[in-house]
Parts: sequence; structure tokens; C-alpha cells
Amino acid sequence: MAQTTFCGAGAGEQAEMLAAIGARSCDELFAGVPPEFQTADFNVPEGRSELEMLQALRALAAKNSTLTNFCGGGFYDHFIPAAVDALAGRSEFYTAYTPYQPEASQGTLQAAYEFQTAVVRLTDMEVANASLYDGGTALFEGLMMALRITGRNKVLVCEGVNPIYRAMLRCYTRNLSIEYDEIPLAGGLADRAAFHGKLDASVAAVLVQNPNFFGCLDDLTDLVAAAHDAGAQAVFSVYPLALGLVQTPGAMGADIVTGEGQSLGLPLSFGGPYLGFMATRRSYARKLPGRLVGATQDAQGRRGFVLTLQAREQHIRREKAMSNICTNEALCALRATIYLALMGKQGLVEAARQCAARAAYAFDRLCAIPGVRPAFPDRCFFNEFALTLPRDAAEVVGALIDQGLAAGFPVGRYYAGLGNVLLVACTEKRTKAEVDILAAKLESVL
Repeated sequence: MAQTTFCGAGAGEQAEMLAAIGARSCDELFAGVPPEFQTADFNVPEGRSELEMLQALRALAAKNSTLTNFCGGGFYDHFIPAAVDALAGRSEFYTAYTPYQPEASQGTLQAAYEFQTAVVRLTDMEVANASLYDGGTALFEGLMMALRITGRNKVLVCEGVNPIYRAMLRCYTRNLSIEYDEIPLAGGLADRAAFHGKLDASVAAVLVQNPNFFGCLDDLTDLVAAAHDAGAQAVFSVYPLALGLVQTPGAMGADIVTGEGQSLGLPLSFGGPYLGFMATRRSYARKLPGRLVGATQDAQGRRGFVLTLQAREQHIRREKAMSNICTNEALCALRATIYLALMGKQGLVEAARQCAARAAYAFDRLCAIPGVRPAFPDRCFFNEFALTLPRDAAEVVGALIDQGLAAGFPVGRYYAGLGNVLLVACTEKRTKAEVDILAAKLESVL
């Protein structure tokens, strides 16, 4: 190995630094590094010109295959109007950071206020915060909020909740002295008997999802009522685009509603950044984590916006903080706000109807394939459904990827005994012709 030196430092300066830390040489300083890593050859290529670099990057990007996407599982390939990128990409939005002097950032506050208003209307609740990191962390914050409200430490979580979210909940609650209990499904829906058997005076919250991970729609009004009878909170995780068509959590009596906002104008982007949202009853507003923006008037009677609540460690005493959330997903929330404003009420309903109609066609078309049957017969769904295949679903998905199709999500990865179950999703982007191609190629590999 060549003699190690400090780049940019002269011999005298190197000797001075080594003497200060008690090392006789640079080699002695790095003696703890394994020999196989002590090399001057890092295989770093020579620099390239801008043109050469662009050509190399384009060649690399061209290797990415374009798949027709029938995957869902909580993250969906929806159409995003061009105006979302055009407006959210403006420098005054794209480069803005968290408003440490909030009332001087009226545009940022107004965007958050409009986002809160949209979430309240979507969920049929009364108050919403200015966004959270993603759907999973939002659900955890809803769980913690229920614990604060009830003063209890036990939660019941339906296995129909997204398994990624449940893994996050188990991780976050592991060392918090929270009694965490997962309740199984019965025929694709929340098992009422199992829930009733566990509901008692120690339960702080019941966590459910609608549509659930398997796409099944469930009227959870009775389960919410049972939770309330036991003094527990009903915490929902929802798919926001579905709320353009299906019964709202507010109508079912939910206390806290959370969800993943990716479907509202955010691209899949290999997994993020995404957007969490949370809404609740007005009486619980002071238990909300994160930020809450309100509207007001200044001394001249002009409409303005203020940061009404900011219940985080940086602003109030640590023991009274609702969360350690440092900031909200402001730019992602802005994209969702722009998307919802562009779509409008009727546009959102139409998008939801198209998703449901295309999924219904795909369901009928795929169930007509010999050996393919519904995993949960007679269950209603929005735009996602589970099929039982005559062979391992992961193998089928792998075979179809080679043919240009992301055919769905094999749920056996998260649910024991369901290795042959494939979760298929359709959005407004999937055409009848694409569904027919999926059916033909699926039949060929089966």
C-alpha cells in the first residue's frame, strides 16, 4: 500500500495534526481499517464532458423496461394532470422550506389550509392537520393520538390493514409498553367475533382499513359502534381516491382517519417521497400531531392565515409534545391540493368510477380463465381484488414481467398460506385492451 497522506495538507501541517491526535503516521491512523479496504485504487472513472455524461445517463435509463402496471397494495398508478408538475415545480414552491416565520409565508400557509380543507371534505371529518410523512407513519400517529385521548395502552389492529403499515406499527410500538394485538380476517373482512372477544376497558383503539389490503369494501359502522361502547377510538386508514365513490369513514363514525396521499397527484417514484394525511373530530384538535393552519383576519379586516397549532418538541415542552415530527410534507401536500382543485368534486367522482368500472371488467375477464377464481367470493371491491391461481402467484408474476406486465402483487409474501393469491389493481390508466392482454398472457403461463 502506498504511503497514506492528507490531501491538501503540507508535510508540516500533517505532522502537526498527527501529533495532536497521538499518531506517528497516517498509516498508523488508519491501521484499524481492514487491509482489503486499504487501497488507493477506487476504480473511479475519468471525468466526462457534459455531453458524454448525458449520453451515458440516457443509455442507462434506456435499460429500464416499461411495464403495464396492475400492481396496487396501497400505491397506485394514477393519471397526473400536467398542470400539477407545472405549478408545483414553480421555484417559490419547489425551493421553499419549513415556515419558521410562518405568518410571513402566507402562500405556504394558504396551500396547507386548502390541503386541510380538502382532506376534511374527502374524509367527512371536522379538522385535519397540514400532512404527515406517509400513510404508515400517519396510521402510527393515529394510534398514538388514540392512546393520548383514552389514557389506555392496548390496540387491536385488523389484519386487513396494509402489512407494510402493520410492520411499521410493530416496530414503532415494540419498546413503548403498548399492548399490540392483530385480529384476523374472516372471509376477507374484519372478523367481528374476534374483535368483540378482545374489546374491553383496556383497549384504546381499533385500527381498520377500508378498502382493506385485499381490496374488499366493508361497512365498519357496527365495529366502530362496538369500539365506542368499550370506550375505544376507531382509527381508519383509507384510500383517498376511493372516497369519491365509497362510504366515507366519517359516515361510519370514525374518530381518527389517516391515509396515503400518493394517489392524489404523486408519481410512484420507486417508493417516494409520499404523503400522509390525518383528520379527526374537532374536539380532538389539540391532540393532533404536526401542524394545523387556520384562517383569520388582520387588523384591517383582510383575510390571512396563521399557524394555529404546532404541537411538536421544537415549540412546546417536550413532555407535552404530540409528536416529534419535524415538518410536514409541504410540497407533496401542495401537489395533492393542486390535483384535487384541478379534478374538482365531479372529476374525482368520475376518476373513481372509471377505476371501479375497469376493475370490474378485469375481474370478470380474469375469473373466466380456467383455474382462476376469486379469493373472497361475493365481496365488493373498489378497484382492487384478490384472485386464487392454480399455481404460485410469485412465479406467475415473475413469468409475466418478462412479457412486459406487472400482473399484480403476490400476497403470500405477507400472508401465510396464501401463496397462490394474486392482488390485481386497475386505475383509470388501464385500458380494456391492456386487460385483455393480461388475461391472454396469464392464461398462457397457467
